[in-house]
Amino acid sequence: MKRKEFLKKTIAGGSLSILGVAALANINKAETKTKIENEKLGYNHLPNKEYKTMNTVLHKADTRGNANHGWLQSKHSFSFANYHNPERMHFGVLRVLNDDKVSPGMGFGTHAHQNMEIISIPMEGDLEHKDSMDNTTVIKSGDIQVLSAGTGITHSEYNKNKDKQVKFLQIWIIPKEKNVTPRYDQITLDVEDRVNQFQQVLSPNSEDSGVWIHQNAWFNMTNLDKGKALTYKLNDPEKNGVYAFILNGDATINNQSLNTRDGFGLWDVNQLDIKADSNIELLLMEVPMH
Repeated sequence: MKRKEFLKKTIAGGSLSILGVAALANINKAETKTKIENEKLGYNHLPNKEYKTMNTVLHKADTRGNANHGWLQSKHSFSFANYHNPERMHFGVLRVLNDDKVSPGMGFGTHAHQNMEIISIPMEGDLEHKDSMDNTTVIKSGDIQVLSAGTGITHSEYNKNKDKQVKFLQIWIIPKEKNVTPRYDQITLDVEDRVNQFQQVLSPNSEDSGVWIHQNAWFNMTNLDKGKALTYKLNDPEKNGVYAFILNGDATINNQSLNTRDGFGLWDVNQLDIKADSNIELLLMEVPMH
């Protein structure tokens, strides 16, 4: 599919609903609204049959949605664009987790967002961002970017380089309030601060480490050496769950074996016990479940 057609069909059609579901998966808006209002967001999954309990969900890397548009290769942990899986609409307020690769010099043309917290975490290369608030920036590995779309914003994202791919995670979080004033922020993190310990990269508090968003969510990253172990204690275990995404390596979390690009969501737990079975890179996303 050509890039213009992809953008037109996928994300350039104007404002999104609070979930972005109708625009992205061609679901009837009224049906979507009723469905979401009548269920706990965190339970929109098939039970994890490998880890026999009802408070986890396991998404193996090779079960993610796949999109190959030539200039864009993307893996979708949750329903997005042409990938629609009714059992993978979200994990709590975590609506989108896209693992994107963009060819040299290519990218997403100007398109609109509304009422969504959008987080970008570059893995490799340089991603150029421009938006309707007159921000023109470049984000690279070690940076984290947040865009609070609120009442509405347009932006574009391009691979700034002409000779190599850019790889980044695109994450959407449903905000706790609608129609806030749009805002943009990005910071550069010291990757050494996550070696064998947690580095907080996002929270609800503007005075905390990392960027902040309009939601009671906390993101942490760690680069853990083989044989090392860490325990993550939830900030709000009564309301929140955690979606663990293995960026690289092999790990065991609460007795579940995980490999590169696997996703493992847990709720109704107080903590995660993490052991590195090899050198690992890990992203933890603690989010409200409803």
